Amino acid sequence: MIELRKADQRGRAEHGWLSSRHTFSFANYYDAQQTGFSDLLVINDDRVAPARGFGKHPHRDMEIFSYVLEGALEHKDSMGTGSVIVPGDVQLMSAGTGVAHSEFNHSAEQPVHFLQIWIAPNVKGAQPRYLQKNIPGEEKRGKLRLILSPDGAAESLELRQDARVYAGLFDGAESAKVEIGADRYAYVHVARGSVKVNGLELGEGDGARIRSERELTFTDGHDAEVLVFDLRNIEVSELWS
Repeated sequence: MIELRKADQRGRAEHGWLSSRHTFSFANYYDAQQTGFSDLLVINDDRVAPARGFGKHPHRDMEIFSYVLEGALEHKDSMGTGSVIVPGDVQLMSAGTGVAHSEFNHSAEQPVHFLQIWIAPNVKGAQPRYLQKNIPGEEKRGKLRLILSPDGAAESLELRQDARVYAGLFDGAESAKVEIGADRYAYVHVARGSVKVNGLELGEGDGARIRSERELTFTDGHDAEVLVFDLRNIEVSELWS
């Protein structure tokens, strides 16, 4: 079963320097029916004005990763990490016992467009850590490249949760398939362009909750960039029970 969530159904936040779309409840946007899916709790689609950004703020016990689509994102944190994240990079910060970070548009002239995604960890009170890796476009072109996993398989970043995240680029006749276990859920987010998932067309910003599907097939892409989440078959309410 594929449950579509259209881009225009997402929460909106307009702050002048920041234009954000919230797939799930976040900050001032709350929808009791949209509080996450399995361990996936946040997908924020953010566009930040030149030389602006999020000042230093804390997190704990959360797996937070950023995926830049356009521009450059500057990261600094209380672990002493300083980096600039550009398209092709995957950045993962495991907040663990607590970490503070800031994120700013690295450019004084061009906006930055990125996704920030939160996944609940399977362990609390872990040592904070920071991981970053560049994955060239050719490794995602016409295929689904594993970028996050619980065991760091296939040179992916190691995630503190039983979840796997894939990234893919699809255009024209390019296609790919990914198997989903019988006891698993999946979520698809189209970061840009459009693509068909098992024959259902998803456009930019669209997402889909997926249950009881053993295989996902991606076809008929039009300049599409997608993220696919392979998740535990639990409901969000079970995380807090």
